[in-house]
Amino acid sequence: MTGSAATFRNLIDALAAAPGDRPFVTAWIDEDERETVTFGEFRRRARRQARILRDHGVTAGERVIVIMPQSISAMTTFVGAMMLGAVPAFLAYPNFKIEPSKYRFGLAGVTANLKAKVVVIDEGFPDDLLGHVSLGQETKLIRSSDGQDRSGEEEPSEWESHADGLAFIQHSAGTTGLQKGVALSHAAVLRQLEHLAHALKIDGATDCIYNWLPLYHDMGLIACFMLPLFCHLPVVMQSPLDWVMHPETMLQIISEYRCTLAWMPNFAFQFVPRRTPPSRWAGYDLSSARALINCSEPVRASSMQEFENAFSSIGLKRGVLQSSYAMAENVFAVTQSDINRPSGLSRIWADGQQFRSAHLVIPVAEGTVGAVSFTSSGQLLPGNEVRIASDSGAPLANGHVGEILIKSDSLFTGYYNRLDLTAKAIIDGWYYSGDLGFCLGDELYVIGRKKDLLIVGGENLYPQDIEEIVASHPAIHDGRAVAMGVYNADLGTEDIVVVAEVERKDLLANATEIEGEIRNLVVAGIGVAVRTIFLKPPKWIVKSTAGKAARSATREKLLQEHPELNASS
Repeated sequence: MTGSAATFRNLIDALAAAPGDRPFVTAWIDEDERETVTFGEFRRRARRQARILRDHGVTAGERVIVIMPQSISAMTTFVGAMMLGAVPAFLAYPNFKIEPSKYRFGLAGVTANLKAKVVVIDEGFPDDLLGHVSLGQETKLIRSSDGQDRSGEEEPSEWESHADGLAFIQHSAGTTGLQKGVALSHAAVLRQLEHLAHALKIDGATDCIYNWLPLYHDMGLIACFMLPLFCHLPVVMQSPLDWVMHPETMLQIISEYRCTLAWMPNFAFQFVPRRTPPSRWAGYDLSSARALINCSEPVRASSMQEFENAFSSIGLKRGVLQSSYAMAENVFAVTQSDINRPSGLSRIWADGQQFRSAHLVIPVAEGTVGAVSFTSSGQLLPGNEVRIASDSGAPLANGHVGEILIKSDSLFTGYYNRLDLTAKAIIDGWYYSGDLGFCLGDELYVIGRKKDLLIVGGENLYPQDIEEIVASHPAIHDGRAVAMGVYNADLGTEDIVVVAEVERKDLLANATEIEGEIRNLVVAGIGVAVRTIFLKPPKWIVKSTAGKAARSATREKLLQEHPELNASS
């Protein structure tokens, strides 16, 4: 590892210390088009972006929003803002996978909350979306150039750096309401990066990161941008959309550039081998990889095994597949699996009945009838503490399932401009993650979201959003819809299943037509597809004592009536 958190005042100091001739970012477009910039060239382009921002009135402490495609230009604009002491934030760039009305709503709300001095977009940003960028009286909208102009090499004015000053804002995923801006200080980010580099045993001379993750996501921003900036590593980056359309390119890039590190959500470990014809596997070489890290979803052993089984024949070594528990609120990682463990990830089997009825993990032998399996998300990074808490907030002993609470030296300072949300999330110094999990020994096992958050293809979806759309159909009784996630072993992620009550029993005669209309409403509303819709007669859904739909009880009732849903788990 190059340098340490104590060595640098801020991230710009870390960038300044990198050897100018060392390769930094390679933007990979396809076999015939790619561009590599050294740390020296990256600094030059970032300084130019800093001058442009300064000319538009940006000063220390002001927010700069960057809405640009995955590119070197987007990265230099982000760093240019930090050079001025400003606080940048990446927002998602529009694409065909994002439902337009949802994107417009989020864009308007988040930009309004940030009250940025400048919003930077690229030349291709759709004109019809410009009206949804909330511009205050002093906010300027500017189009970015590519940074190739070499005129005017003067440095931006020096800014007074404070370790507790804000470095940037990253947005916590979520679809209920607006995304929450996570405000992070330079000191917190530097400490996180030092802990992560230590856990991964980063070697600046030999390591190279592969990345397809979006820069507005904490995996992309921290692990694949800030970490290589801090440790002076090369990173090879491709567009997330290009990866989704051609996942085989991951194998190609790792082979060509001898990449050693990468982060991916769980579903990707099944997506890549299934979308790459076996006849082409032999053309690639994964022997350079030393840690491919499963992050952002509960870790599924079957997904990891499928990836390892597929690619062990082309150099993928045992123990390379790793795991991590991470979130924007902690900068990034809370845990990291032991990369020196020869047998790979820690996995346990537990008594299924005890787990379901008592939320207690009692280890049993592999193959025990009714046993459930859990894969560890790793061990705590230095400076991080975890507490498993009951609903009342009381600490729980090892093996008990509860909410994961986090305290660390890289914890966020709060949700930007949302003191109300911050007060609910951080209590007595502990961040209430909303995730369920348990500890055994020094390993943390993450199960899922406490409030029934659905995790589909690496994206977080709140069931309330789906239920609201379903209940808007005139045939559905208002408030009588329950959305849930059912794990699909074939896809390596959750499927969305909906159960809803019709207003009158005779409407069930039109079930096929109603289901089709509901599917279209959900796709139009939030851009996701529902796997199965079960229309039920009035009073079928289990109610709580308050008259509301009882999620867990309704789920159990549905699974009992339709055991085929469990067949894919």
